[in-house]
Amino acid sequence: MTTIPLRLQALREEMQREHLAAVIIPSSDPHQSEYTAAHWKGREYISGFDGSAGTAVVTMNSAALWTDSRYFLAAEEQLRGTGFQLMKLKIDGTPTIAEWIHEQCTTSHEPSTEVLIDGMVASANEVRQLTKELRSEGGLTLRTNTDLLGRVWRNRPTLPPNPVEIFPMEYAGESCESKLQRIRQALRQQHADGMLMAALDDIAWTLNLRGTDVHCTPVFVSYLLITSRNATLFINKEKLTPEVERYLSGNGVLVADYTAVKEGLRSYFEYNILIDPDEVSHTLYKELCDKELWSKDLPGSRIIEAESPVKRMKTVKNAVEQEGFRRAMLRDGVAMVKFLYWLDEAYKAYESYESYKSYETHESHKSHEPLTELSISEKLRQLRAEQPLFRDISFDTIAAYGQHGAVVHYEPTAESDIPLQPEGLLLLDSGAQYLDGTTDITRTIVLGPLTEEMRRVYTLVLKGHIQVELARFPSGISGTQLDVLAKRAMWRDGLSYLHGTGHGVGTYLSVHEGPHQIRMEWKPAPLVAGMTVTDEPGIYLAGRFGVRIENTLLIVPAKPRGADDRIPQDGVTEFGQFLQFEPLTLCPIDKRPIVTELLDDEERQWLDDYHQVVYERLAPMLAESEKKWLKTVCSPL
Repeated sequence: MTTIPLRLQALREEMQREHLAAVIIPSSDPHQSEYTAAHWKGREYISGFDGSAGTAVVTMNSAALWTDSRYFLAAEEQLRGTGFQLMKLKIDGTPTIAEWIHEQCTTSHEPSTEVLIDGMVASANEVRQLTKELRSEGGLTLRTNTDLLGRVWRNRPTLPPNPVEIFPMEYAGESCESKLQRIRQALRQQHADGMLMAALDDIAWTLNLRGTDVHCTPVFVSYLLITSRNATLFINKEKLTPEVERYLSGNGVLVADYTAVKEGLRSYFEYNILIDPDEVSHTLYKELCDKELWSKDLPGSRIIEAESPVKRMKTVKNAVEQEGFRRAMLRDGVAMVKFLYWLDEAYKAYESYESYKSYETHESHKSHEPLTELSISEKLRQLRAEQPLFRDISFDTIAAYGQHGAVVHYEPTAESDIPLQPEGLLLLDSGAQYLDGTTDITRTIVLGPLTEEMRRVYTLVLKGHIQVELARFPSGISGTQLDVLAKRAMWRDGLSYLHGTGHGVGTYLSVHEGPHQIRMEWKPAPLVAGMTVTDEPGIYLAGRFGVRIENTLLIVPAKPRGADDRIPQDGVTEFGQFLQFEPLTLCPIDKRPIVTELLDDEERQWLDDYHQVVYERLAPMLAESEKKWLKTVCSPL
């Protein structure tokens, strides 16, 4: 019996003792993080699926895992032989978790009606919605009082002990004291005296601190309780150096043990407290609801449910952060060009072959190890590490060659790693953490002969990418209203994609930052000047190839694009402030696959203008051979 079935057997034994019909195991931690410390990777432990998003459900006789389109192919492969059935979110016919549990209980004549989820890793809103859905499915009830998986998780990783460091003002651009003052002002506008902050990137941003508790994301495990008079950081104290302790004290921040957060909530002394029910766990929310203080000593007090004001504060970058992004993208562009030049040189020898099929037997091939998905990922990491202020990669590199490119979030492993051949396309999605900014870039790269289908698909993705970058729009619209620009051309060919078109990017923080997004589903968060957002349309043809092109953008006031343009220099018209995108990413876009007649004049002009900027900004920082190569690939279309 393989590892996963053994783990399921152990879990089911505990379920039987607790008289449970099902256990729900989400991907989250107590802070609703997208990426979690190893201590909370329970869904990966029980299922074997290691994607960043997914929910596992186990009954006494069945198991299933729900995930989104980014991971359909990867999950199908990883779940094979585990006993888990893949459930594809947003695909017709896929049952909800509640529907599936009800069906399993009915068909197996399960006498229990209790379903368990750990209330410490499920948000207040998630538990609320699950409770409602389960009740509607045959009267199933939800329990939240036990971490059942913790009983069977052997050698479970401990909480990370890594030290916290101060994020310098020269990169933050605003002091911790100023941020706390702004947060308290926002709370007063909501008639709240304080708030519990659980999101790790929000805490790091507020306190101008960074850590290494989560892979590729510079955050640290903690809670922050803010009141009108002070703030308390709940954290394992071994993580704090004397310097950080003095810094916190100087900013009016007290320190308590991470596990004392419940006690901190019980002793909260002010009238009203703001809780973001999408961010705070059900268990901590319930701790406040159960406080006798609310109903007796302070009869006017209450919990105010609202989005944390910090979410939108940190998405709008100040002038120092914006300049930091530009500097980080410049250095990242240098690393990317060095990599693309190196890769191009490695494959140039094969261009003159009468048949690229002779690649594997050619003498020049035998003289060196073939490049693979993993080896080029490491090469790119090394080139980035040579750049000043580099701290880490911002996510595990997606180096997807050939049919692997159709797996939206494919990450090569020792088992899946394949050599690159001098044909087809390589999809390379990568990024870095620099002290002054976080980067995220995707390029789809030609390695050799292409099919006509590849060229057309590539061009349709490029058209969508350019149309988003060309957009000008009123301040305050939602990113959902821009999503069609990325898909319009491909929809005409009956093609599309299900992942988001764009997401925010943090300042030496999380590579995925919200709440604003560009995606098909309705996201009401407004787009305003100062936000960063990616532009990354793609098309993925299972078993064949995938294409994605991504830049990170900054939202800025719109500028006139010609003498007859109605938009003035400040972007303000009689209809209000208009905005546009400034590309922060500096890296050539491969022109070789483009079907030029599919691009209109404005799209061609945008590409030529972009490449001119790329060359002018990067060339002074390159060696002569790299500069010569860059001039060629950035030449006008």
